[in-house]
Amino acid sequence: MDEKTKLTVDVVSDVACPWCFIGMKRLERAVAMTPGIEVAVRWRPYQLDPTIPPGGLPRKAYMLRKFGSEERLREIHDRIVPLGEAEGIRFNFDGMEVSANTLDAHRLIRWAASEKAPAGAQALVVRRLFEINFEEARDIGDRAVLAEVAGEAGMDAGLIEALLSSNADVEAVQGEIETAARMGVRGVPCFLLEGKYAVMGAQETDTLADAIRQVAAAKARGELDKDE
Repeated sequence: MDEKTKLTVDVVSDVACPWCFIGMKRLERAVAMTPGIEVAVRWRPYQLDPTIPPGGLPRKAYMLRKFGSEERLREIHDRIVPLGEAEGIRFNFDGMEVSANTLDAHRLIRWAASEKAPAGAQALVVRRLFEINFEEARDIGDRAVLAEVAGEAGMDAGLIEALLSSNADVEAVQGEIETAARMGVRGVPCFLLEGKYAVMGAQETDTLADAIRQVAAAKARGELDKDE
């Protein structure tokens, strides 16, 4: 291809999901492996547990209720930690005190993709939310923390804090989550290529890169238009 084929990847994700953090890192590497393709990544909301109250829950008690025992929880963490290390992630599960409701975080992610936000703000916001939650063990449900992240991404932190105090885009985010469910998304991360092809789970980098290449090649041949 003489000109770069443009490809859109929508990532349905929750910043409370460690596998989504791993998936983000693998997608970044996959994009780097496909320099002949111009990949636009858009982050879409999903909530692993929308029933968590706005103030969050004590994480240890919440996780024990969810997984049944400390032994089972340790097994899960012991599996994830080395996978994270391979991607440059330093998971700090022991330091995490809060299991947050991520609705406000998803509102911020949505606003970071708006025309008023600086270019690339959404990617920066998503990355920082993952880092703050899983590496720095801070509360991503705290609106002051979210405003701080917005400021780091070049957004108006004061405006974001005011918006978070309102109901702005609550229904829009919840609507997107419901749309993902209707599309059959039952777990995350889910990578939607050109809105047509789904790659489920935190697949290996090579798998994601291969999917990008195949869909881009099909698009360059005009085959995706035939499916309309």
